[in-house]
Amino acid sequence: MTHAAAHSGHHIIVTGAGTGIGQAIALRLAREGASLSLLARDTARLQQTARAALDQGAQSVHVGGCDVRDRVSVDRAIDACASVLGPVYALVANAGVGGPNSPGAEDRFDDLVQTNLVGTYSCLRAAQRHLVPGPAMRHLVVVSSILGRFGVPGYTGYCASKSALLGLVRALALELASEHVQVNALCPGWVDTEMSREGIAGMAKGMGVSFEEAMKVAMSAVPAGRMSQPSEIAGVVAWLLGPDARGVTGQGIDVNGGAWMG
Repeated sequence: MTHAAAHSGHHIIVTGAGTGIGQAIALRLAREGASLSLLARDTARLQQTARAALDQGAQSVHVGGCDVRDRVSVDRAIDACASVLGPVYALVANAGVGGPNSPGAEDRFDDLVQTNLVGTYSCLRAAQRHLVPGPAMRHLVVVSSILGRFGVPGYTGYCASKSALLGLVRALALELASEHVQVNALCPGWVDTEMSREGIAGMAKGMGVSFEEAMKVAMSAVPAGRMSQPSEIAGVVAWLLGPDARGVTGQGIDVNGGAWMG
């Protein structure tokens, strides 16, 4: 099987596929011949990803609106994916929100946890019901974060939700191991996305410095001295979904330029 045909015949669902890491994952899997279901709240951006995915080799693409905070919405969306493109080889649960939260009337803690943790759980369970029959390997991949590894002041909701995903992955990996379903998480550090740039801009405002100066401060904590590219995260996902990662389950894969080492 050639690299370009690595996922020919495989139906893979990617949530949060309209931008950033999710979009890069979708396009990488498209180049490997997958049939893709792309889910997000913003279907206009999904349509752009879908067109690019078809141009780059996806066998077929289904687009669906889905608010992961609403379990009924998730169930309906993933039921539709399976109805249109058939049983699921893999789910990449990437949809999430970032940013700080603080105590008070406008505390975002509940929304961060509902989106990042509960929403991901809903996606995993919905996809589980539609997995291709075994005994061939199937895959559930969760996008966590380096902030699932350590705390940052002002990010209690984000850190709590992303660290909880690692516990979820470990437990579900054990639960599904006998069914030949691999469950893993990625823990990216700084990645060159719109969300990261918003984070750097927030740092700059808080520090009273320019965006460029805040970027230098952020990168000073990364031994490699650079942000990862979305395509690099997508490459790790492609590896996890392939035969070379057979036996890798229940893991948090760190892609952070050396900023955290377990």
